[in-house]
Amino acid sequence: MEIKAPQTEREWEEYFDLRYRILREPLNQPRGSERNDGDATGIHFALYDKGVLKAIARLDQQDEAVYQVRFVAVEKADQGSGYGRKIMEATEQKAKELNGQKIILHARDYAVDFYLKLNYTLIEPSYKLFDVLQHFLMEKNL
Repeated sequence: MEIKAPQTEREWEEYFDLRYRILREPLNQPRGSERNDGDATGIHFALYDKGVLKAIARLDQQDEAVYQVRFVAVEKADQGSGYGRKIMEATEQKAKELNGQKIILHARDYAVDFYLKLNYTLIEPSYKLFDVLQHFLMEKNL
């Protein structure tokens, strides 16, 4: 298993394709909606198992001590296999290396339990993505 930032054009295509298929397509959003301006400055994580992309995430710096994890996605057939935990551990480790004190995220309603198992604290409801999918602010001290 290897976790790294995408390097080649093909790896980037696979990365954004996974993000689209897991996070946007189920909400009937168009291709392109899986990308945003933060992609230029965020720290990208791609988990490969035997050379096959299985999970992704992005880490954004919010301020000197706070980082935000965004766009966490695991291949549908591989959900529950531990890849989500591994990609989250990698984001947390990187935030610690950068002297982060806290990680925040906005979890989809169906993902709250996953993050609770990783010792994140549920703070409050945050927003509804596309006026459809409730998200919840969660945080973890590093």
